[in-house]
Amino acid sequence: MEYKLTFDWHTHTVYSHGRGTIEDNVKEARRKGLTSIAITDHGPGHIGYGFRRSRIPHMRAEIDALNRRYDDIQIYMSVEANIINPSGELDVRPEEFELYDFVIAGYHFGTLGHNPLSSLALHGRNLISAHRKEYSRALMRKNTDLVLRALEKNRIRTLTHPGDKGAVFLDEVVEACAKLGVFMEISNRHRQLTVDEIKLASEYGVKFIIGSDAHVPDRVGTCENAVSRIEAAGLDPARVINLSVTP
Repeated sequence: MEYKLTFDWHTHTVYSHGRGTIEDNVKEARRKGLTSIAITDHGPGHIGYGFRRSRIPHMRAEIDALNRRYDDIQIYMSVEANIINPSGELDVRPEEFELYDFVIAGYHFGTLGHNPLSSLALHGRNLISAHRKEYSRALMRKNTDLVLRALEKNRIRTLTHPGDKGAVFLDEVVEACAKLGVFMEISNRHRQLTVDEIKLASEYGVKFIIGSDAHVPDRVGTCENAVSRIEAAGLDPARVINLSVTP
């Protein structure tokens, strides 16, 4: 079987912490025959590599110009928003959603939210728990509630690498995604969703999407790591909205 992505809606550029320009990513996507690509640099709430809000008009102008230049691919301006505020608010403000074609979101370290001390404490607990490979139910409850509120309060297209930076009660998150029509990402760059997590998620009526999470142009449109986990989990490839399979 030969697997390939039909489109890639999770890529990064020099506007955050990627190494290529928007056009570099677009050219690689065209080379690999993708029908569309989304530029999803990190939202402005990330203190390490979130883009500045002042850059949004420049990003939009560049993407609009590239859409006029290349008529064989659709280029979307998106953002990988950061989930951190217990209220469910993202670092993309409600009035800013209209600036993007769609918004994807995930929990990341390096974001402080409305309560920096509380956020730092949560990041620290998750980092320690990941190192020990053991999460308390109380911490998983906090991580889960954080994600659920964000899903409920925002028009999120894709939940990126769920559980990667902090373990969650995945059944609750999958159920919410299925109910709200949010795609669950099987990341090609991160370990989530794992094989066991894909098996669990497949029991619900959720739709899956592979994201390359490319940080360099030549990784745009890649899917080999995600596909290996999909095969091991026995997931029907037809449930992955951007995966093409050729016998």
